[in-house]
Amino acid sequence: MKRIYVAGHRGMVGSAIVRQLTAEGDCEIATRTHAELDLTDQAAVRAFFRDERIDQVYLAAAKVGGILANNTYPADFIYENLMIECNIIGAAHQTGVEKLLFLGSSCIYPRNVPQPMREDALLTDTLEPTNEPYAVAKIAGIKLCESFNRQHGRDYRSAMPTNLYGPNDNFHPNNSHVIPALMRRFHEAVQAAAVEVVIWGSGTPMREFLHVDDMAAASVHVMNLPLDIYQKHTRPMLSHINVGTGVDCTIRELAETLARVTEFKGRLVFDASKPDGAPRKLMDVSRLKSLGWQAQIKLEDGLRETYAWFLANQDRYRQA
Repeated sequence: MKRIYVAGHRGMVGSAIVRQLTAEGDCEIATRTHAELDLTDQAAVRAFFRDERIDQVYLAAAKVGGILANNTYPADFIYENLMIECNIIGAAHQTGVEKLLFLGSSCIYPRNVPQPMREDALLTDTLEPTNEPYAVAKIAGIKLCESFNRQHGRDYRSAMPTNLYGPNDNFHPNNSHVIPALMRRFHEAVQAAAVEVVIWGSGTPMREFLHVDDMAAASVHVMNLPLDIYQKHTRPMLSHINVGTGVDCTIRELAETLARVTEFKGRLVFDASKPDGAPRKLMDVSRLKSLGWQAQIKLEDGLRETYAWFLANQDRYRQA
């Protein structure tokens, strides 16, 4: 039976991968909390891999956040993410782990890249300034995997998801991504009988959103692809695979959908003095589709399911 380490198992993506692996069975899952294992501590990570005899790794651990968090803590975002991926990928190689899946982000692509974003757009132009440190760390993770494959014959793969949402997301009012931030804002507006909700930016940027359970299913699919099939659809120095729905919407349309989901009846006010970020971010998912996988969960259905989860778990966010 395979022994699989899911790094970041308490996060939104990691917990979804644990659910997916548990449902499929035929594996033993190893996890550690941050209190049990600090992934920025190289010696501790090496000791963990040496002691645990891991067969596969899903590297879902990362420091993540929205525009405000990325702008406020750029040093934290680049340093912690580089340390996490270097320590885990390096220790995996040192202890003979043959298979690893590194999870990145669509922000690896240039700000003004042609849409939809193809895998070969990587490193072709300037990154979006608001999250450049995080993006550079994620690009480094891809190149770490590719370099261990090229030099040591490992099977380390990379999947780049679009914007994710779902259970176990971060619903902090300031340091979260757009869906959980807006969902909480709309929910609190309903509770307070507010007449309006203010939304950062002009509302015109377009974004693609993928439910985290779809991401987990895609991750397991990519990990389990036969190596010859994976290599047939990738290149040694362009090996990552986009994961998304291939469908996007404006931030205004997203806000209108969230208003329906939360039953907010007031006005939507867009504050154009706040940053929009990249004008559009849509994934080209043709590579993944050719490998036999595509998203199943529609956006409004996924938002309703996520809001139900938030309502059932909102006590943990009351003081945040």
